Amino acid sequence: MPSTPPCGDGLVWYAAYGSNLHAARLACYLRGGRPGGGACAQPGCRDPRPPRRDVAAVLPGALYFARHSAVWGGGVAFWDPGAGGAMPCRAYLVTAGQFSDIAAQEMHRRPGSDLDLARVVARGRDRLGPGRYETLVCAGHLDGLPLLTFTAPEGLAGAELNPPSAAYLRTLAAGLAQSHGWSRPRAAVYLAGRAGAAGHWSAQGVLAVLGGP
Repeated sequence: MPSTPPCGDGLVWYAAYGSNLHAARLACYLRGGRPGGGACAQPGCRDPRPPRRDVAAVLPGALYFARHSAVWGGGVAFWDPGAGGAMPCRAYLVTAGQFSDIAAQEMHRRPGSDLDLARVVARGRDRLGPGRYETLVCAGHLDGLPLLTFTAPEGLAGAELNPPSAAYLRTLAAGLAQSHGWSRPRAAVYLAGRAGAAGHWSAQGVLAVLGGP
């Protein structure tokens, strides 16, 4: 663990598991703009530079769909690290300031202030509020730097599940292809099986909106 918590220009890994699996979607949080298929634009980060690196990663736990997205319609992806299974993600190497501004936009807050990351790095979890993505999680370290992300505080057991929209599924599948090299059929099976999607989307239905085979 680093001797001092990252701040400002210090580097951290941001572990993306939802729409930010797709690099073009993340770019809207960095530079500002509206993602393809999305209804709303993002203001962007103070530092709009692209990530220094990105790598495919897998986190223990489960992805599920819940709440409602004003950008995509339908449910959005959350991570429950205490649930069984494994969740593919994409780790982006960004500054702590960029991570703060990405998190602020995901929390529906105004970007522009650095988060105090000391508590989440030290404790593994830091709840900033009750809203979506207002719980920071340190999932470990990668190359000696914190691997950070955010999720909902209630976890899968307390979630109000909500199926995702077709546009959201297309973005997630494109991100899985970019980061993990997944085929459309593999992504369709995975996404259709997640809580919130299961029972509403079949693998065949997801594949159809992805433009399979």
